[in-house]
Amino acid sequence: MRHLLVLFLCPCVIGVAIHLWLLNFSGLYFWFSPWRQRKYDIVVGVLSARHNHELRNAIRNTWLQHLTQHSSLSPRVLVKFIIGSHGCDVPVEDREDPYSCKILNITDPRLLTQSKPIPTEDIRTDVCKFLKQEIESFVIPETVAVLTEHPVVNVNFRVLHPVIITRLGVFQHENVAGFQRNVTVKLFQAEHEEALFSARFSPASSGVQVNRIWYKPVEQFILPEGFEGTVVWESHDSEGLISGNVHHVIVNDAGGILRLTTVEEGLLPYEFTVGVEGIAGGFTYTVHEAEALLHNLETRPERLLNHLTALENEDALLQEESTNFQDIIFVPVVDTYRNVPSKLLHFYSWTVQFTRFEFLLKTDDDCYIDIENMFKMIDHKNLKTTNTWWGKINIFYGTLLWDKILPRIFRLNWAVDRTGKWQELEYLGPAYPAFACGSGYVISQDIVQWLASNSDRLKTYQGEDVSMGIWMSAIGPKRYQDKHWLCEKVCETGMLSSPQYSAQELVELWKQKERCGNPCACEER
Repeated sequence: MRHLLVLFLCPCVIGVAIHLWLLNFSGLYFWFSPWRQRKYDIVVGVLSARHNHELRNAIRNTWLQHLTQHSSLSPRVLVKFIIGSHGCDVPVEDREDPYSCKILNITDPRLLTQSKPIPTEDIRTDVCKFLKQEIESFVIPETVAVLTEHPVVNVNFRVLHPVIITRLGVFQHENVAGFQRNVTVKLFQAEHEEALFSARFSPASSGVQVNRIWYKPVEQFILPEGFEGTVVWESHDSEGLISGNVHHVIVNDAGGILRLTTVEEGLLPYEFTVGVEGIAGGFTYTVHEAEALLHNLETRPERLLNHLTALENEDALLQEESTNFQDIIFVPVVDTYRNVPSKLLHFYSWTVQFTRFEFLLKTDDDCYIDIENMFKMIDHKNLKTTNTWWGKINIFYGTLLWDKILPRIFRLNWAVDRTGKWQELEYLGPAYPAFACGSGYVISQDIVQWLASNSDRLKTYQGEDVSMGIWMSAIGPKRYQDKHWLCEKVCETGMLSSPQYSAQELVELWKQKERCGNPCACEER
């Protein structure tokens, strides 16, 4: 009987032992799991350019130092600088613009005029003469140009080195005697309603025919590097224009000085576009400052070598900085302005994977930040830890409703730019969805989780602030408006953030904050 009892109890004892062992094992796993890392109230992500060492040090010596030395705040906040792991390997002078890493791909004009480009003064002189001659922008093969039903046709172009437009022209088939149409040709600067210049063609005033295009001279303007323009042909007859597909014409771009900007397949044209895309004529131009162009191309190899050496030094400095301060997150992107939205998405993914928190503050390295005041405001507003977006929104009409939940009023009716630093080529509407200014805003952890989970599918736009607005329009968070998040370089008592300061200015603001509690000014006693 005793033996039977032992046999009966043994499995139970073994089961209990295994259960206790598994419990201990799971406890060990629990403690070493990422989910058992310290939980923070706020994770702060500071977007920073690779070369902004002074701004990062200014932050480390001001509000970040205050945080680390504050016994109650230090455990509640984690601060990380967000930096692209790769620098652009194209010198700034050789990029299409300073905001991207796209190479200015202009071919040496000597390759266009000489079978063996020998850099002699004679050849240099010949090339300069060639560039100063009138160049026809387009050659339209006879088989490409067809009579269409469209009364208005347009083509967009970009200037990558200064040019001077000398004539505007309209196409007509060779088998027609004389010019028998009534057409106006206008050249616009992008987003401008008034034409820079225009030419009117009629049977009585047809201009001069060159290679099936009738030209008329126009007032000559220098179109600078980066100029975005549109040529519009408009028929005043009952029939449409004779035009060709932009992808089938020959562009005489002088080695890459001009570039057509066409609507990609599958995309709709911009809302303000007039007519249909096509080419119904052309224009002639000369290259401005041809000597400067040649000099720039000749010195490019030396510039590239110096730039790559500087990049290596920058990499070494950043690695040393990261090792010393342990406050940098390198994200796998080329560090340029156009890639800032991608930097932010990568940081969101990092925070979700490696930290635990309730809120995330996004700011920039040129911003004054008051974390203590931020905690007070969170308590005062009783901000919810889910579905929350707290920031500053400029409203361009109606009454400003500060410190209210504005589910449909954030930064509204912000026009989309088609040129310059904020050039938007991806968002086709005339105005962005509501968004908060990027100097500082707070979002709850669940929003960060959603952004991180969808980061591979979220399309990035020209800026991280407008990108956030577009992304957030899909989930509709509660938007908390607060005037203390400043969008411009203004100092106000009680401000939570203020942007666009130099390193020295950030230090001075913080000194005054510590001395008298007011970063803007201390009263003389």
